[in-house]
Amino acid sequence: MAPARASTRAKATTTKAPTKEKTSTTMTKKAGVKKAATASAVKKKTTASASETKKTKLKTDAAKAAVGANAKATTKRKTASNARATGAVAGAPAPPARKRKTSADEEVEKAAAEPKPKKARVAKAPVTRKPKPKVVINKAPTQKLRVFVCGEGSQGELGLGAAKGTVDVKRPRLNALLAPEDVGVVQVAAGGMHCVALTHDGRVLTWGVNDQGALGRDTTWEGGLKDIDDAKSDDSSDSGSDSGLNPYESTPTAIPSDAFPEGTVIVQVAAGDSSSFALTDDGLVYGWGTFRGNEGIIGFDADTKIQTTPKLISGLKKIIHVACGDNHALAIDNRGAVFAWGSGQQNQLGRRIVERNKLNGLQPREFGLPKNIIHVGCGSFHSFAVHKSGKVYGWGLNSYCETGIQQGAGDDEAVILHPTVVDSLKDKNIVQICGGSHHTLARTIDGDCLVWGRLDGFQSGLKVDTLPESAVIKDDRNRARVLFEPTAVPGFKAEYVAAGADHSIAIDNEGRAWTWGFSANYQTGQGTDDDIEVATVVDNTAVRGKKLNTAGAGGQYSIFTAIAE
Repeated sequence: MAPARASTRAKATTTKAPTKEKTSTTMTKKAGVKKAATASAVKKKTTASASETKKTKLKTDAAKAAVGANAKATTKRKTASNARATGAVAGAPAPPARKRKTSADEEVEKAAAEPKPKKARVAKAPVTRKPKPKVVINKAPTQKLRVFVCGEGSQGELGLGAAKGTVDVKRPRLNALLAPEDVGVVQVAAGGMHCVALTHDGRVLTWGVNDQGALGRDTTWEGGLKDIDDAKSDDSSDSGSDSGLNPYESTPTAIPSDAFPEGTVIVQVAAGDSSSFALTDDGLVYGWGTFRGNEGIIGFDADTKIQTTPKLISGLKKIIHVACGDNHALAIDNRGAVFAWGSGQQNQLGRRIVERNKLNGLQPREFGLPKNIIHVGCGSFHSFAVHKSGKVYGWGLNSYCETGIQQGAGDDEAVILHPTVVDSLKDKNIVQICGGSHHTLARTIDGDCLVWGRLDGFQSGLKVDTLPESAVIKDDRNRARVLFEPTAVPGFKAEYVAAGADHSIAIDNEGRAWTWGFSANYQTGQGTDDDIEVATVVDNTAVRGKKLNTAGAGGQYSIFTAIAE
């Protein structure tokens, strides 16, 4: 189109056209301009459209490029992942095509896939741990003693053997079976109808009734029993061996040494009504027998009714002293903490024991006492603890004011539920305390023997009719029944005190024994079965001139010890 337009312009320049032609030419020019404008507009529109199309194409290409990049990236990642999984290396030649597995290959692979048999485990040699060195906190007494006995021996509780003449002993008699030269007893504990003794070489001897395991050893005997009345004789007859007593019970015999762990050293023994205990030098406690309640046997512990051999009592460590009532026990540890266990039917454990859970009482536990207790003592159904400050705590049965606390005294069901300070013993400086069924004895640092509790069986050793009315409770017939004010027994200074069920013993500072109370079985050693109203010196050829130092009282018998010369 451009050359044609150039020729037309050339002609117009060389020839001058007439007016009509000029108009026509002008119109033609205008039409050409208009056509050119239209063409330009169309061209612009086309160019714009092409531009839009180009932009759209660019966007589409960009989108495709992005998709392609993503696809490539994904493929690359998959390829890299597959390479990692297969161990391929970039640029490495492609792996050869897999060969078809033969049956032999399959067998090899199967064999390789099967788990290899495990090697037998070699048992490791046990690690030998060195036992902890024993920490000794208690020492056993070493002074050998002579032992004298009196009272009822029909069950072998006097330890005189099965010989005739060992049933009723009216006055103290030397027990030849416990001679210091041969045996060497250093301590004796009297239970209800049995005894436990400790020897200088650490053996534990027992004798008496073993019906409920109190002796801690086998006493099976195939012999028979004779009528007790036929076996009785006066205390001077020892001939014959027809008393009918079981010789394994009536003869002091050691508990087999293997009943205790090797290396055990016993330093103290204690006895209840049907139970026995042994304290070791490192503060452990072994026990045997059983505890009884109002309805019969409760048990030794939660798992055992009757324990026939020594058993370590769990929960007791670093114990320094053990004391027994009829059916409960107290123990002090080296911190001065007190543990109680056994029957709690009269609140003698210092904590409430519900009847349906009475086995809970068989586990030693602390109760409502402060630490720093230095001494404990038991009556049959009541208990005491002496604090280092001098305070004395009492609890348990209190029907005869046996705790020294007036609350409820005179009422048959009276009890002191929890440890309570005994105000009547304030500033008395008590160093030893013990009790019988319904009375109590306490020794002061100055040697006074204080008594209180039941009076109607002469348990106090005092002239009852001389006691001030302000210190006693009278019965319906106006007779003094209860002494609630601790009162000193006149005539001696005490070095040791002991209480049986209804009789009492005191050893004075001259080595003499004083006794009083119920004597129907000659347990007072006074040679009579009449009750002894006031404290009276025990005097016969066996003990005269001897330096007595301790005593023990059972239900119907007594034991005295003297230092062996």
